Amino acid sequence: MIKTGYRQKLKVVKKVEFGVYLSEEGAGDKAEERVLLPASRVPEGTAVGTELDVFVYRDSEDRQIATLETPRVVIGTLARLRVVQVTKIGAFLDWGLEKDLFLPYAQQTYKVSEGDEILVTMYADKSDRLCAKMDVYKSLEDRSEYKKDDTVVGTVYLISENFGAFVAVDDKYSALIPKKEMFGAAEKIVAGSKITARVARVLEDGRLELAVRDKGYVQRNEDAEKIFEMIKAAGGKLDFYDKSEPELIRERTGMSKNEFKRAVGKLLKEDKITIGDGTISLR
Repeated sequence: MIKTGYRQKLKVVKKVEFGVYLSEEGAGDKAEERVLLPASRVPEGTAVGTELDVFVYRDSEDRQIATLETPRVVIGTLARLRVVQVTKIGAFLDWGLEKDLFLPYAQQTYKVSEGDEILVTMYADKSDRLCAKMDVYKSLEDRSEYKKDDTVVGTVYLISENFGAFVAVDDKYSALIPKKEMFGAAEKIVAGSKITARVARVLEDGRLELAVRDKGYVQRNEDAEKIFEMIKAAGGKLDFYDKSEPELIRERTGMSKNEFKRAVGKLLKEDKITIGDGTISLR
């Protein structure tokens, strides 16, 4: 069976004025078991029996068609493609062939605009038409050479309210920034952004768990400085303290309660603040 969306080796079974028909070895010359390579793309010297390495897709009339060109993405692979058009039904991407690749709205993990370079994989829909999708989780590799505390660069391709930010490290490896880690990051983590992160741990299956906050004392120092500046900006007093509700602390500072308490403890030790009844004040 000739598969749409893949490169495959097929043999010329028939020559016609408008091209040559290709088929799999032993499949014969049945119309449903062959695909056309248009005359403009047929290499010189091609004859019946010649084997050609082609990519099969569908033309503007949804007919299977072959080409010797290599698109930037095939089914099961990943590629960073440019958005050439956004329409009411979805977006169209430049993948190296004359007919642009369709990206349905339902397969977009965030809103795209013309000119964006986005990471996608490809699939064939129920009608065997090739489409792109931005949720690349199943196309990423689980195991990499990265180890704990290595610095990595990746693309955030999906934000999950339950789990956090899904990242394609090197646009190749599967990684996650846990939800709790996203709070207090130096910059807001959004889908589509390139991020630099630290490997917090390598899971048993090889996938990476990432951290975007600095380790230990470095982060504590930054948090303490942030709180100190907040107190000054508030006129010398905050109307909440280290025993306030975690939700209030996170809303006001972007930190977890434990991170806030560590930073406040540092300021207390340095004798820069005092804690009152539900307040923190400068000395």
